[in-house]
Amino acid sequence: MITLTRLSGSVFLLNADLIERVDSTPDTIITLVDGKKYVVAETMSEVLDAVVAFRGEVVALGSLLDAVHPYLHRKVTDVPEQGQPKLATVSEFASPHPRRTGNED
Repeated sequence: MITLTRLSGSVFLLNADLIERVDSTPDTIITLVDGKKYVVAETMSEVLDAVVAFRGEVVALGSLLDAVHPYLHRKVTDVPEQGQPKLATVSEFASPHPRRTGNED
């Protein structure tokens, strides 16, 4: 979400992922993918800067979550020792059909 200002001075948040186009005629008009339009006090460059900052924040937070996520629900004792298998069979897979070798007619 980006923070924008209506020409009346009221501030609102807009989902930057829904922006289709930004025009400057001379007022800045933001058109969303559903066709809805917003006239804002910010310049086209300011809207662009806000969208770039928003997307940069999403990417930065996403990479932080990737780094932390694998250990969120683990205890230190749950981490396998080096050399121990990290994956194990939970149950045997019983095949309903015998394996084919390709020589059957």
